[in-house]
Amino acid sequence: MQTVKLNNGVEMPLLGYGVFQVPPQEAERCVSDALEVGYRMIDTAQAYGNEEGVGEAIAKSGIPRHELFVVTKVWITNAGEEKAAKSIEASLRKLKTDYVDLLLIHQAYGDVFGSWRAMEKAYQDGKTRSIGVSNFQACRFYDFASSVTVKPAVNQLQCCVLAQQNGILPEMARFDTQMMAWGPIGQGSQDLLTNPVLNQIGAQYGKSPAQVALRWLIQRGIVAIPKSTHKERMAENFDIFDFSLSDADMQSIATLNQSDTGFRDFADPNYLRRIIAMFPNV
Repeated sequence: MQTVKLNNGVEMPLLGYGVFQVPPQEAERCVSDALEVGYRMIDTAQAYGNEEGVGEAIAKSGIPRHELFVVTKVWITNAGEEKAAKSIEASLRKLKTDYVDLLLIHQAYGDVFGSWRAMEKAYQDGKTRSIGVSNFQACRFYDFASSVTVKPAVNQLQCCVLAQQNGILPEMARFDTQMMAWGPIGQGSQDLLTNPVLNQIGAQYGKSPAQVALRWLIQRGIVAIPKSTHKERMAENFDIFDFSLSDADMQSIATLNQSDTGFRDFADPNYLRRIIAMFPNV
């Protein structure tokens, strides 16, 4: 597996398996399938409600812990130093591990600085190998990263060929923060899967549009975490290391950008109310 080096020297796989919207009762089976396919990075979160299933799959896999890269995230309702610290301990218990490899603030709301202090303490205590943020847009990211002692190793954002996040990259580069893409194949968007450019390029290599979209990301050095509940699709998404896109391919795909910052309006108070209502008691 190809890796990238984070700003604290930790090696992170370029490709992992995401479990957003994987039902808790399916999580163990899905993660077990992903590990059998060859994935060694698993991305979960407190809000997903499936950390226990992820932990069970990892525990039963027989794969040495040091060969895995486990990611989880502190949810909004656990924001603040004391609550975040307790939630981190709860996540470790659910994941059946003494540490995670990457711990993120899930959304840029609530007492994020208090949460970060708890995460810095977890980092110092060896309960996480690296810390970062998720869904921090450019201005918020710069303000936050400029104010904290341990600089974010990762910013996880919606990023795919239709939402390329080019605008935030210079701000992240100031802090050597790694881009990590959620929704890297557009969460199954037909706009992506039926796109004629991706289909034409894929036909040249015997690859699907999804594989081309994932390959485009990793060739840009962006970590991707595609999700599927079907083992055959997991295997397809994993099979992207035996070809390379040409410069012309990369440039053609770059023209597909529809909404550089993604398709969520993080400045809309209704969005915040909606996601807190979805996960009120995490």
